[in-house]
Amino acid sequence: MEKDPVISIIDDDVSVRVALASLVRSLGYVAWTFESAEAFLEEADFSSVSCIVTDIQMPGMSGFELNKRVKEAGYSVPTVFITAFPEEYVRARAEAGGAYGFLAKPFDGQALIGLITSAVQH
Repeated sequence: MEKDPVISIIDDDVSVRVALASLVRSLGYVAWTFESAEAFLEEADFSSVSCIVTDIQMPGMSGFELNKRVKEAGYSVPTVFITAFPEEYVRARAEAGGAYGFLAKPFDGQALIGLITSAVQH
């Protein structure tokens, strides 16, 4: 039996986590939520994750550092970065780190749906 794709959502803002988890579940995917990059690294089974949606700027470890750690652990998981601070240098850094997508908050839900759907099929 094939398992439903798992989308991990990492954001320090609980309202963002709840909203994104609801969106992901409406697509038929499993949503795992984490309040920090550190919690994700401690608790998640990387091999089960089909896509990561992470805020860039969080207390403690950034989304960029999280992405780097996942790669260093030997996993290639499509990562969508979201940020309230979409300066061009932030976008450039995300792209240089292999971002699957980059969205500025507030973003259009359809844009995120397209990225997640594409990542899962990837």
